[in-house]
Amino acid sequence: MLGRIIVGLGNPGSRYELTRHNVGFLVIDRLAEMSGARMLNKRAQALTGEAVIGQTRVLLVKPQTYMNLSGLAVRSLMDWYKLSPAEVIVVYDDLDLPPGRLRIRANGGAAGHRGMTSVVQQLGTEEIARVRVGIGRPAPHLEAADYVLSSLSPEEMLLLRNAVDRAADAVACLVQDGIEKCMNQYNKDA
Repeated sequence: MLGRIIVGLGNPGSRYELTRHNVGFLVIDRLAEMSGARMLNKRAQALTGEAVIGQTRVLLVKPQTYMNLSGLAVRSLMDWYKLSPAEVIVVYDDLDLPPGRLRIRANGGAAGHRGMTSVVQQLGTEEIARVRVGIGRPAPHLEAADYVLSSLSPEEMLLLRNAVDRAADAVACLVQDGIEKCMNQYNKDA
């Protein structure tokens, strides 16, 4: 029986693959790699793969609806598997955190993140566990949308890869040990 849905927010397609806004997809890819899962199934406008983390069977999810409609895929999968919002974990990028820093929360608002706004609206609650991965703010001359959708420099990619690894470990901790232990362990400076 499926115990959790783990959703990484991002945009489909090679154009967005290595951008700041696809951190959620990168974390899902890392979790799939760690667990030996294959992200081959298409269901409910999402690319999915089943995995086991600890003793819990999970569904790894990369919505293919584009960021601003991510909640549609999450809602459909949650309904299909008959799970509640308490059994969903969402991973996404955060402009308000320094690059590489993680912030795990049991609930809260979307803080302007349109993908998370869509998830909150579709699920009808802010009581959704989330793992936010810091990408930092753009330079003053750059629009936020351009910044999150731009490619990463090699230096930024290294920092982001380390953050993605830590975020995947944090998700595993959350699934196995609960939100409190996960927050205590990962809500620290990178």
